Amino acid sequence: MKKNKTTTSRLKRVLLHVLFWLAIILFFTLTFSADNTINSNIFYFSLFLMPITIGTTYISVYKLIPDYLVKKRYFLFGLYSLYTIIISVFSIMFSVFYGIAFLTDFMFTKVESLTRNTLFIIACIYLVVIVVSAFNLLKLNLKQSKYNAELEAKIFEAQLKLKEQELNYLKMQIHPHFLFNTLNTMYGFALKKSDATPEMILKLSNLLDYLLYQVDKPSVALSEEINHITDYISLEKMRFNDTLLVNFKAEKCTENISVPPMLFLPFIENSFKHGKIINGQLKIDINFKCFKNHINFSIKNSHKKGEISLNGIGLDNIKKRLELLFQNNHELDILETETEYSVNLKLHISNG
Repeated sequence: MKKNKTTTSRLKRVLLHVLFWLAIILFFTLTFSADNTINSNIFYFSLFLMPITIGTTYISVYKLIPDYLVKKRYFLFGLYSLYTIIISVFSIMFSVFYGIAFLTDFMFTKVESLTRNTLFIIACIYLVVIVVSAFNLLKLNLKQSKYNAELEAKIFEAQLKLKEQELNYLKMQIHPHFLFNTLNTMYGFALKKSDATPEMILKLSNLLDYLLYQVDKPSVALSEEINHITDYISLEKMRFNDTLLVNFKAEKCTENISVPPMLFLPFIENSFKHGKIINGQLKIDINFKCFKNHINFSIKNSHKKGEISLNGIGLDNIKKRLELLFQNNHELDILETETEYSVNLKLHISNG
């Protein structure tokens, strides 16, 4: 089937070329004729000119332009073009000479029906060569532009897929960490046979529902993300009991604001995991402030500097994910003092 299509395409191409050169013969016959009519003598004279016209045109179209001009080998293009012009001019003069000889039965008398001189004939032949070459160059440029556009589209698509794969990889690292901490807490309560265990299971069920059905979406309502964080904090309160003091605020964060899922939870997990109980309490302050074009998120926890490094896999993943999702549309500041560890994140958003 493919072979038949190729054969048909070649036949169409050959037919187009034949029709084009027949039109050029007609053009030469009318141009060189004394009364602009089809004269048999001038028709035969035009036939003498066709081999050099076709040869010069095809050398330009299939050799000089694609092999030298398009590839920016300008010196060789100029050199070989000069050779082609010199050889073709002599060939045209030779064709004109034998054309006149044929029309006059080698008597070399004046041909009354031929009203054009040799210089005009050369100009007509090169007009054909230049027009066809210009058309072919335009065709090559359009083809190259189309190829470049398709190549850019493929590169862009590959980059998107790569980013999606990297984001999925980063999510896979975040999820086990989150589940490990939560199940560890529940396991401790189960060992103590605490009455709070059923409530913890319910909270975990809500979190898993969010994890399974929402986290693969490109974005979720910020209000859902905040509800998810609230459930997580409730679980941690059960684990820490009276040793935990959490101050959580969310101002003007409505449902019409969307964010990538599980974006803020790693920061909150780190606060619980690496925060230090000082004077009998682990203090954590979490604050969301939402505006028309940006979201301000801040979190700080009590901390003892130098005991545990917070620059682990989790924080590196957060930074990579922010870079992939927001690029230059975010600002992340992390500050560590002797008694406090704080994170300030500003996200520039397009939705209102």
